[in-house]
Amino acid sequence: MTSTTTGAPIAAETSEVELLIGGMTCASCAARVERKLNRMDGVTATVNYATEKAKVSYAPGVQVADLIATVVKTGYTAEEPAPPQPEPGTPEATTPDPELAALRHRLLVSALLAAPVILIAMIPALQFDNWQWLSLTLAAPVVVWGGWPFHRAAWTNARHGAATMDTLVSVGTLAAFGWSLWALFFGDAGMPGMRDEFRFTVSRMDGASTIYLEVAAGVVALILLGRYLEARSKRRAGAALRALMELGAKDVAVLRGGREVRVPVTQLAVGDRFVVRPGEKVATDGVVVEGASAIDAALLTGESVPVDVGVGDTVTGATVNAGGRLAVEATRVGADTQLARMARLVEEAQNGKAEVQRLADRISAVFVPVVILIAVATFGAWLGVTGDGTAAFTAAVAVLIIACPCALGLATPTALMVGTGRGAQLGILIKGPEVLESTRRVDTVVLDKTGTVTTGRMTLQEVYAAEDTDEKDLLRLAGALEHASEHPVARAVAAGAEERAGTLPDVADFENVPGRGVRGRVEGREVAVGRLFTDLPSELARVKEEVERNGRTAVVAGWDGEARGILAVADAVKETSAEAVAELRALGLTPVLLTGDNRAVAEAVARTVGIDEVIAEVLPEDKVDVVRRLRGEGRTVAMVGDGVNDAAALATADLGLAMGTGTDAAIEAGDLTLVRGDLRVAADAIRLSRRTLATIKGNLVWAFGYNVAALPLAAAGLLNPMIAGAAMAFSSVFVVTNSLRLRRFR
Repeated sequence: MTSTTTGAPIAAETSEVELLIGGMTCASCAARVERKLNRMDGVTATVNYATEKAKVSYAPGVQVADLIATVVKTGYTAEEPAPPQPEPGTPEATTPDPELAALRHRLLVSALLAAPVILIAMIPALQFDNWQWLSLTLAAPVVVWGGWPFHRAAWTNARHGAATMDTLVSVGTLAAFGWSLWALFFGDAGMPGMRDEFRFTVSRMDGASTIYLEVAAGVVALILLGRYLEARSKRRAGAALRALMELGAKDVAVLRGGREVRVPVTQLAVGDRFVVRPGEKVATDGVVVEGASAIDAALLTGESVPVDVGVGDTVTGATVNAGGRLAVEATRVGADTQLARMARLVEEAQNGKAEVQRLADRISAVFVPVVILIAVATFGAWLGVTGDGTAAFTAAVAVLIIACPCALGLATPTALMVGTGRGAQLGILIKGPEVLESTRRVDTVVLDKTGTVTTGRMTLQEVYAAEDTDEKDLLRLAGALEHASEHPVARAVAAGAEERAGTLPDVADFENVPGRGVRGRVEGREVAVGRLFTDLPSELARVKEEVERNGRTAVVAGWDGEARGILAVADAVKETSAEAVAELRALGLTPVLLTGDNRAVAEAVARTVGIDEVIAEVLPEDKVDVVRRLRGEGRTVAMVGDGVNDAAALATADLGLAMGTGTDAAIEAGDLTLVRGDLRVAADAIRLSRRTLATIKGNLVWAFGYNVAALPLAAAGLLNPMIAGAAMAFSSVFVVTNSLRLRRFR
């Protein structure tokens, strides 16, 4: 995973650990923890403020305890996350968050106390005799107790020689409160009959009779509101990943000695057989050994149509049995299941950092000290130019409070959390944030034919019966003979015949003629299928030539020494492939069909789906060279594939999209994994990635623009500190809310 700061060189044998970081309150905190970890020998770390996690790679000789100690010395807490163990039937996403509840309580009390202080200060008509002492009584607990998290964090950071967002809030509010105490007890502000007027900008005033209690209390309440909304939004942003991890079954009926025993799903082992009744979730990945049903995978892959399964078919954990009773043998359990791998991929992507975030991280790391210098310079400049200490103080406090590196720190992670989470719900796994950059530049998409554009299974496409032959008889007799063969083409003929003509008769004297076909006795007739006929009637010869010209396999069938018909077999094009190609074109991509099949077959498929450029008869090992050649022509290439022979090409392409129905090698090599075997998801994946990247950039433009505009306004005295506090709080809320719009992606 990429880091914003380069640590010491790491040895070849590195280990990885994920740490939960506590006590971070802004992007500056995350930047500081990351910087300290990366200064350790043999350590490279990435700290994510939004997920509050550090992903650390460390060399031999470094202990996890050393990493935790470094974080603690920096002023924060660190621990390895415990495996999630929510109560059965209690979705983790809905469990109460004690930290969020405590923050809400602090916010409500602070807001109730601060509201009268702000109203009295802003509306002179409400100012009765000695109103200022009521304001002090109400404001003091807000500043001290309500603002305690800011003061505590500021003090902790000061002890470690650092300054963060909390430093700015704490110094600003305590300065406003301290000034007010001085004016009330030692100046004229405590006199009965004192009146004050709220101003949106800085103006000359008598400092001894001016109080800032509404600023001190209002800023604390507003920033607590911003923190609460931010925390709640961040929890919502990560809800998709939590929901994904919660999809699995909690317990399972395992077959032990012919009896069903209900056990926790964690006790399942590879090879165990378990029962899935209608309406139940499949406990883990496995193979059906008994029964037939329809499996609803909508929750896992976004696929709305249930898929029929029977003996020998694979099923995936967390899918729902929508039909009959099934007995399944477990093939993968625990962390090896597709659900666990999906969750792991999503989490790794959310913990990463895109290229566009690195500049923001570097700025966040130095932002707070720079703001403090600007505040001091503002105070000095105002004092030097106007000689008015009150105006100088007000402008300096506004500078301290308006600054907000939080928006910079949240811009990328929140969009990534929502985008990758939404992708997981739609069956799209984005491996890392770097992938987003690639999707923007891609202009060519190379589509592997078999298993990607086509089903990867031979099927009976068309039947041509001779003039005096009944089509059903042809199918029944040829299908019966082919049913006894194991050849893929024979299986396709048999399956198609059974589907169209019904139950197939028995075969006697079956014989396989190597390289030529099969023959045997069916219903008293000597039936032959394959290349066993030397002479074909002119009509059938013409049909055979046409079928082969269209890239299909022509199977000749007949009986009693005479050819009776042609069966056209081909790898069927997926129903959605043509629509998917059109969607890819709409995204500005040029589709290219790549296959090892002969050119006639490839061009027939290309015509069907609307692809103009075909590269055929390519050996598996040459697919990489094709991708390199296209890149050498100046193209930015995306590759979509599903087989072992596609893995190297997927890794070589600028963007690799692996079909999740394919092999593990292909999935590992891809940048994006499409859980469903539907090519339309490739277009969805690119659209979602581009939308997520656009959201990140929009967030960063807002965060940078806010600070570039706000700091000069505050320094120029055009913002009251309380207005500055409101603007600072809502800048972070805006960024998180903008990211949450990705949840509506369709």
